[in-house]
Amino acid sequence: MSFFKKLKESIASKTEAVTNIFKEGLSKTRTAFVEKVEELITRRKKIDEQFYEELEEILIGADVGVNTVMQLIEDLRVEVKKRKIEDAADLQPILSEKLIQLMKGDDQSGLRMASSGITVILFVGVNGVGKTTTIGKLAHKFKSEGKSVLMAAGDTFRAGAIEQLEVWGQRVGVDVIKQQSGSDPAAVMYDAVQAAKQRGVDVLLCDTAGRLQNKTNLMEELNKIFRVIRRELPDAPHEVLLVLDATTGQNALSQAKLFGEKSGVTGLVLTKLDGTAKGGIVIAIRNELSLPVKLVGLGEKMGDLQQFDSEQFIHALFAGLIQREDDSDESKTAE
Repeated sequence: MSFFKKLKESIASKTEAVTNIFKEGLSKTRTAFVEKVEELITRRKKIDEQFYEELEEILIGADVGVNTVMQLIEDLRVEVKKRKIEDAADLQPILSEKLIQLMKGDDQSGLRMASSGITVILFVGVNGVGKTTTIGKLAHKFKSEGKSVLMAAGDTFRAGAIEQLEVWGQRVGVDVIKQQSGSDPAAVMYDAVQAAKQRGVDVLLCDTAGRLQNKTNLMEELNKIFRVIRRELPDAPHEVLLVLDATTGQNALSQAKLFGEKSGVTGLVLTKLDGTAKGGIVIAIRNELSLPVKLVGLGEKMGDLQQFDSEQFIHALFAGLIQREDDSDESKTAE
């Protein structure tokens, strides 16, 4: 059975709605990346040095990341020799297979939830990456699963951040615990944990500052928040999610490295994937950091924040190829 057929069968058990969200959300990346690969394969036919160089350029252009691309090209060379492949068209399924392997890692894409009591999820990341929107959409997701949710407005320094979270709170019907603008974020977290305990909520979603106006180091501020939460709930936070804007490409990767090393990040959220042709950044981040991608933002709508799924991701990228393989199989059967 061909690789694309196996992938299609694996996807078949998943809901069609989710498959469509991935397909639509990754259409720009599909055009910039897969269609260019197809064009290269049609034009070059044979696998030679020139072919590898052009493939390298396409992958780097889609922000797959230089280190990852070098590794990928090396892997492809090995496979080509091993399988004695000469025709460039035979390389596409192998490329897709390698991409899935790169992205899978240990595939811990599910959110870690408390075995009992309150699950606390902390969101970190620089301003403007879509942190507040992500929190609002995740609150909606949990509520639609029947969980009770509370949000904490810990980004007390950015103008409008508290109000923005409150707007999301009203939209999704979730209360927001807040203090005055400019107040101590750790004090907000203390209030939020107390409120979560009193109300017996299932999930507490905490916003934090992307930068601080004063001289205090942002990491010190985050550590203080950790201490306050841990004192009240020793197992919390259950997740520390770093939110990254996929449209910033390699910049998102450097932010992930910076935050990941210092702030106890347990997973990543990539927003605005639908707005970029550089969705390859997901592959670069997954491959270069030992951090799982937990959630991806694939559009404006409430339901467009999805749990990351490497098979759905690759399936969405190679959707055109998979469809063509299906069509050619059908026409052969008809003959």
